[in-house]
Order: sequence, then C-alpha cells, then structure tokens
Amino acid sequence: MKITFKIDFRAQWGQSIYVCGSSSVLGQWDESKAFPLSPGAGESWEGHAEMDDVKLSYKYLIKSEAEELIEWEAGDNRILSIKSAKHTNVVAQDQWRSDHEVVSSLLTSPFLNAYFKREAVSPSKGKPTSIKAGVRFQLRAPRVGKNYKIGVLGSVAALGNWDESEVVLLSDDSFPMWQVDVPIVSSETPFEYKYVIYSELEQKVVTWESRVNRYFSIRSIAKGQIHICSDENFEYPVGNWKAAGIAIPVFSLRSTSGTGVGEFTDINLLTDWSVKIGMKLIQILPVNDTTANHNWVDSYPYAAISVQALHPIYANLQAIGNLKDKQLQKEIDQERDRLNHLSAVDYEAVMSIKSRFFKASFEESFNQTSKQADYKAFYKGNQHWLDDYAVFSMLRDKYSSPDFSTWQELSIYNAKTIQDMVSPQHKSYRDVAVHFYIQYHLDKQLKEATQYARKLGVVLKGDIPIGIYRNSVDAWVAPELFNMDCQAGAPPDDFSISGQNWGFPTYNWEKMQEDGFSWWKDRLVKMSEYFDVFRIDHILGFFRIWEIPFEHVEGIMGRFNPALPIGYDEFNRRNIYFDHHRFATPYIRTHTVRQIFNNHADEVFHEYLEEYAQDCFQLKSDFDTQRKVKLHFDDLINEQSERSDFLNWMRTGLYRLLSDVLFLEAPLTDAQAFNPRIAMHSTFSYQDMDDYTKSKLDQLYNDYFYHRHNDFWRESAMRKLPALKAATDMLICGEDLGMVPASVPGVMTELSLLSLAIQRMPNDDREFWHPADTDYLSVTSTGSHDMTTLREWWQEDTESTQRFYKQIMAQSGAVPYYCEPWIAKEIIDQHLHSPSMWAIFPIQDLIAMDGSLRIDSPESERINIPANPQHYWRYRFHLTMEEMLLQDGFNGLVRQMVDQGGRSADY
Repeated sequence: MKITFKIDFRAQWGQSIYVCGSSSVLGQWDESKAFPLSPGAGESWEGHAEMDDVKLSYKYLIKSEAEELIEWEAGDNRILSIKSAKHTNVVAQDQWRSDHEVVSSLLTSPFLNAYFKREAVSPSKGKPTSIKAGVRFQLRAPRVGKNYKIGVLGSVAALGNWDESEVVLLSDDSFPMWQVDVPIVSSETPFEYKYVIYSELEQKVVTWESRVNRYFSIRSIAKGQIHICSDENFEYPVGNWKAAGIAIPVFSLRSTSGTGVGEFTDINLLTDWSVKIGMKLIQILPVNDTTANHNWVDSYPYAAISVQALHPIYANLQAIGNLKDKQLQKEIDQERDRLNHLSAVDYEAVMSIKSRFFKASFEESFNQTSKQADYKAFYKGNQHWLDDYAVFSMLRDKYSSPDFSTWQELSIYNAKTIQDMVSPQHKSYRDVAVHFYIQYHLDKQLKEATQYARKLGVVLKGDIPIGIYRNSVDAWVAPELFNMDCQAGAPPDDFSISGQNWGFPTYNWEKMQEDGFSWWKDRLVKMSEYFDVFRIDHILGFFRIWEIPFEHVEGIMGRFNPALPIGYDEFNRRNIYFDHHRFATPYIRTHTVRQIFNNHADEVFHEYLEEYAQDCFQLKSDFDTQRKVKLHFDDLINEQSERSDFLNWMRTGLYRLLSDVLFLEAPLTDAQAFNPRIAMHSTFSYQDMDDYTKSKLDQLYNDYFYHRHNDFWRESAMRKLPALKAATDMLICGEDLGMVPASVPGVMTELSLLSLAIQRMPNDDREFWHPADTDYLSVTSTGSHDMTTLREWWQEDTESTQRFYKQIMAQSGAVPYYCEPWIAKEIIDQHLHSPSMWAIFPIQDLIAMDGSLRIDSPESERINIPANPQHYWRYRFHLTMEEMLLQDGFNGLVRQMVDQGGRSADY
C-alpha cells in the first residue's frame, strides 16, 4: 500500500516536518527514526511511504536542521484505518494541530465524559460500507450535543448537491473524530463542501458551519485510491461554547441527612439543583485529609496531610450503614441531628462523633468488607499511597502529633517497616486498617457523586493547593522532593500588607524533574478519578514561588525562587555603593523605634534592643529573627492570655523592626548576591536615603520585579506545566491573581490553560474588570473563597462602590448603601453575557439576587480571611439543598438568565 502524508505548515528556517507512528516505516514512535517529509509548493509538505499496515497511529513533529526535536503537534494520536483491501493508494491530507486552538480545550474530560459524551454508537445514515475509490471526510468535532450528528454537504451529487434532505452523515465510531467514506469519481472533482449539524430528533439539518466553503482541489482520483480529508474546526454561527457553574465548599453544603457539615452524598442534591438552574459545573475547595492536630485548626482545607487521601469529615454515615450497636447508633443519631441544626460547622464535634462511628463500624464490618471484590480492587489500585497514609495516621494518633520528627525510630520513613505494619499479622494492623476502611467508603461516595453528576451533564471542578503541609505523609515519605527549610507564601497584596506565609515547604523542582514529575502525575491521575476540571491554586508558583526562609515569619521577608539575584558587580555598574550593613541588616534608629512603639518605646529599648553605635540599634541575640520573636511571644501569650492583644501588637512591631531592610541575601550562590526586599519603599531605611540613591534603587527595583525575569520564569514554567497537563485529560484552570509576571498570559494561552478573571481583582492596572472584556479561555467570577462576598464588599467602601456603580453598571446618582437584589442580578447577568468560557458564581452571590432567600448579615457568609492564618473555616449555607430544589421562582429566574446569557446551548 502506498500512503502519501500531506500537511500544510509554515516552518521556520532550518525546520523540517516528520511523521512518527506505530509502523516500522514511521519509526515505531522513536522520534529519531521518524519519517521525513519534503517541502512542496507554498507551505505544503509531503512524503510517500510503502507499508503493509492497514491500521496505524501517527503524529507530526518538527525537527531542527540538526534533526533535534523541536515540537510534537498537539492532541491525541491520529488513527489511519483502511478496512478495504481494494485501496492500494491512500492520501492523508492533514492539518497541523496546535495546542493554542480553542478546540483543544473541548477535547478534555468534561466535554468528552459529560457534555458531549456519545451514549451509544449508531450506524450513520447513508454511510457506505465499502468503496473502491473516493474521499474519506474526517472532522475532529467534540462539540456535538446529544441527539445530534455531523453531516457533510457539497457541490457534487455524492454530497447531495447542497440539498439538506440528501445530507451525508458521518459516523461517531471514533468520537470526537467523525468520518465517512464517500464514492467520488474524478469527473466530480474538484468540488466544494461544508459540514453541518443534523438533529436526529427533528430529522433535519439545524446548523451550517459559518465559514467559506471548504475546497477539495484534487483533480483526479485513481482506481483503488482514497483521499482522506482530515479537517479541523467546525465554525459555529452561535460562537464559542459557554456555560455557567456554582462554587461552594463541600463543608458548606447543608442537607437533611448531614452531620453538621456538607458531605459527598450532598453533591447529588447540589447536582439536581444545578440541573434545575442550568449550571453545568460544581466548583469545590480541596477535599483531602487535613487531620493533623484533631482540633479546629485542621479546618484549613489547603493543609492536607496527604495529597491523595480524602477527608473523613465528608463521609456520610447513613451511606456506610447503621451500626449493630443500637444504643450507640441512637446516640450518634441524636448528636448528628443537633450538629445539623447549627448555623456553622463545629469541626471538632463533627470529627468526634464521626470518629466514634468509624471505629464502631470498622469493628463490626471490616472483616466482611475486606472480602468484597470492590474493596479488594480499591486497595490494590491505591496501595502505593494508602499504606503510607494509614500508617502515618496511626502514628500521628499514637504520638499525639503529626510532627514525624518526634516519632522516635519512625521519624525517618522506612518502606520495609511500613510493609510489616500493614500486614494483618502485625499488632498494630487494626489501628492501621481502620484508615483503609474509611478511605474505601470516601472513595466510593465521591465517585458515585461524580458519576451521578456526569450522567446529568454536570462536572465537578477540584482544587489543587500549591503547597503541601509540612507535617504530611508526602514530606515524611519523600522529603527530598521539598525544600523543608523554606516556607511558601505570597508577597504583600490587597489581602495582606505584610504578605502571606502559608507555612508549606516549597518544591524541589530539580529533584522532581529527575523522574519526570512522577509525584505530580500520580497526584493528578488520582484527582482525575473524581474531577473533570481542576483549579491550580496560585499557578504563579509554577513560574516562581514566593519563598520565605524558615527563620522569618512574615511573607514580606520572602523572595522569588527561582530568581536572578544581584551581585556586587551589578551594583557597581548601576553606580550604587552597596554598604552591606546599611542595605542588608535591619535599619533600627531611635526615631523608628519611637514611631512604631510610641509610649512603649523605652520598654522595647530595654528588653529587646542593644545599641552598637550612637543612635543605632540591633535586636538582642534572643530576638534577632522573626521566628525567635514569635516563639517568645507565643510563650508570653500562653502565660498572660489577658494581655494577648497588647502582646500581639508588640510582636508585630518587632517584626517590623526586623523587616526594615532593603536587600535579602540570596541563598545557594557561589558569590554573595542579593534580592531586593519587596515593598522596600515602605521601609524607614529607604525613606532615610538621599534622593540620588533612591532613584538608583528605584531603577533596580523596577527592573528586578517587572522585567528581569520574564523569559527566565517562562522557561521555568515550561519545564513543568506541559508534563503536568499531559498527565490527564482534565480541563485546567489557573488561579493567576496577584503579582503576575508578564510571561504568564502567554504561557497559559500556549498551553490552553484557563485564566481567572475576578471582577474586583483585575490582573492589570484597572480597578475593576468589566466582564465584557474577558478572554474566552477564562473563568469569570464575582469573587472567590478568599474574598468578601459581593454584598459585604458593597458595604465596605462607598467611594469604591460608587465608582463601580458608575463605571461598570453605567448607573447615575448616589450608589445604594446595600447591594440590593436588582444590583446583584445585574452584576450576575453581566458575567453570564461575558465572552468567558465559564461564569462561576459563589453560591452566596447567586442567592443575593433574592431578597427573601438571602440572610440579613452578609458578614456571616465569609469563607476565609487570608490575612488571618488562624482563620476557622466553618461557613455553612443557611438553606438545605432540599429547600433550594423547591424554590421554583428563584430557580426559574436563574435558569432564564443562564439561557439568555447563551450558556445552555446543546452544542
């Protein structure tokens, strides 16, 4: 069989196009043995190959003049299948597939597994079973709804002569690739054609693609020859596909069957409500296990003790089954009912009652459960992480601490010891196996919710935290993958003027890259079992992370990693005399101390400072780092809790003294180098500089933070993100808020990662986004879990909301003090009509449109306060999902708005 590969591609100088695939002629997927194509007229490349294969897979790639790989084309492998032995000559006319195209986002899990999933293969109307010669029409088109098919019409008889009643339907056997073989003879070529969408219910063509006619230019088709037109990009007259979604943490859900907290089974009710109001996506916060200290601090969902295990708090007890111990079951039911009537989550009480149930249920049922086929399959499929997690959890409870450095001989992970402890013969086995049992039920309940949602055309969107908890299974098992002497955080922003310190160790990316980021890939593959879409928390961290040395506490004392620090030579070139003591040690003078501490300045001079020169001070050795200051005041507050407000104020003041530096020493450099301290202009040290030095520092500062690293950080991200994206077919959204490097938008566009457009937190110089200005590959939203709700924000700053009222809402007159229902409705409506692929709304902002359903105090709807590292995550929605399903008036309003916003189309 002679196969001709043809593709149009505008190559750069020194580049060549190759085909690589499953055939020996194509190199059997060895890129070094790929089949070369030759340049033809214009941008055409082609090559002729003789092979016996009647079914093969292949892709195109670009190589340099030195035959080094430059790039593979995007997408799944192409499949070439010739079933008839009569075809001795095949011409495959392809188009280069770019990851930049909008269609690449539609080839992801939510579209293929939920929205456009083909339920069953059905024979195509008019599909020839065998042809001697002709044209195979292929179109890659995932965006075809239930009960619709792709058809083709054209200017020749075999294609109906443009008569819709003679449409030739394509088969969806290889969805999202549609194809049909049509017997066309040389007398009918060349010809024009177009693809259409055909309604199987109405038995007619309902949509033509909105583009100029496609053109088949080949003038002759020989006997036994088939031309394969591999087309791309059906152009829809209705524009891009768009949808809407709801955002709510699982713990915030309320139902009649809960135990004082939202549970995985409640997602089914949320799905039912989503269908009623036209929402196609449910966005939740991380649901991994955060059980570290067995107190309310564990409510923080971004501090998971395992990136694989699910949190026991989300298990529904009734779904596991009633206890045989009737008295204990009665006690649990009574406590469950009490907790379920609370306005907020009582984390400790919920975990306490569920732990009692888990232990009792395990003792009664595990022997039987462990013999079940589905349990055995679960254990086998998850054993690679489950054993470590279960032993970790047992040891955490045994030693009353997740800090594995205190676990005596087990402080250092030992794989052999773990295998001994998960053996049924080990004395600790049942204390370990209870965690197998809990995870089995959690996995089962969440998967059932996922499958139920997909069946109804709704998908779940998960959340991947940027960091891991310092005392976690992952840090215990593989500490070499993390920089344990550092902390991840964020520079100062609207959330916190002193920056944020999340406490997580940062990633050792170089080590992770050695095995192809297998830790990340395993994590994502597990996540894909539950989610079709996921949000990368702080995607900027994949370009560079804000890293804080462990001796510091405040985020303002961090620096970017990786970074290009400044050496003495550069200071000299910029005409800056670098006095190390003046620039890189805390600038503490009499006037600065008095300005910070006022009437308590003398106490500070006496207790904490020592004078090393006239009017120049330094912290005493017991207090010369923020970490030492923190520990000192932690002890004082424990002893003098009645003075906690004052002591916290004093501690913050000492933090400020220690952070009054212009440059921070860069770690791990051959020669001494420095990074500018973020927000150096707010320091006393900068303010006391002469104007000439200030101007030179300004130039250096602006170059460092806004220009110096653009290409450097792009390369950093491109070493990581493509590998992570390729691990699954989930649709990826990046939370790209904050101090955004200039290279970020380009990388996200190149990889088809959706950006986040929060109206009140634009990533440019504007005060507010207008939803109409968002890009298609984005998620637009009224807010996030880290922000005030729409109603609370509206009341915070009247001058700000007045500008919003005038500029964004185009309203005149004085702004209403309260965010009245009509205001919330108009804001929601703007987002629904935006160009963004997704408009996702916090449930609090959605319910704000109804004055009878929303609660009086918007302050109680806040989920998180980022500036407070000890925030208690306990918000519960005030209505049950059962009640929301009955709100016909409100539900009808939302559904109408979604429909009018163009977010409920069949295709």
